[in-house]
Amino acid sequence: MANTYLNYISDEHFLKCIANLHSSYLRAKNNVSKKDFYKNKVDTIKLTFDTKFNEIDEEALIESEILRQIDKSINNSIGTFHEQILGGINGFEVGKLSGFDIKASDDTLFADIKNKHNTMNSSAAEALFQKLAKYADTYKKSTCYWVQILATDSFDSKWAGIINGKEYSHSRVNKISGDRFYALLSGEDDALAKLYLALPKATDAYLATIPKAEEQAKNSALSEINKEIEKSHRSILDQITFDNFGYYNGFDKL
Repeated sequence: MANTYLNYISDEHFLKCIANLHSSYLRAKNNVSKKDFYKNKVDTIKLTFDTKFNEIDEEALIESEILRQIDKSINNSIGTFHEQILGGINGFEVGKLSGFDIKASDDTLFADIKNKHNTMNSSAAEALFQKLAKYADTYKKSTCYWVQILATDSFDSKWAGIINGKEYSHSRVNKISGDRFYALLSGEDDALAKLYLALPKATDAYLATIPKAEEQAKNSALSEINKEIEKSHRSILDQITFDNFGYYNGFDKL
């Protein structure tokens, strides 16, 4: 298949990665029930201000709040998307429950990919360093990377420092920003920028191949709330407040 979008991966692989991510979006949306939405309690006082100050319709606001709650799941899927894209570059492969996210086929590179630079606490950082150092010690010709797709700068440097009061350093354990890692694997300095620029066109091309009904997904939370409203005749916010805080004094009269 021709390389219409990117030089370093095939169109077939690119569109497959987009399709996998789309499936993750649909699953995340469909998995939100009213019980899930209410799990951590909904701050309807804040939502009341949101509707007034931001001039947002209550139903649209609740839809956006539900999407906000599933954002963590989507962020994880974005990380997987980058792993799959990079695993499609010739000479590299995705780790399948193997302890690494990306490796070189000749074992000269191992990498753990984080979508954002601030996703780890100190204990997680310590565990990651130890894991990468173990790969470096096992595979003597390898360089091992902590990849930050969304980093605060553009860099490829030795990862050394004090974590949890212990000093860590290894000659072949590095940290690297997303742009540099894409460049390292693809051989193209602006590979990540090219991915960004190709996304709209490639995503539109993918969406054009699937039925409209399959493209859209509705979570059940809002429909469940609306069914309750048909009986109670409350507003959406009053219904959510009643469901979440009906045991508070006066809230049972909403």
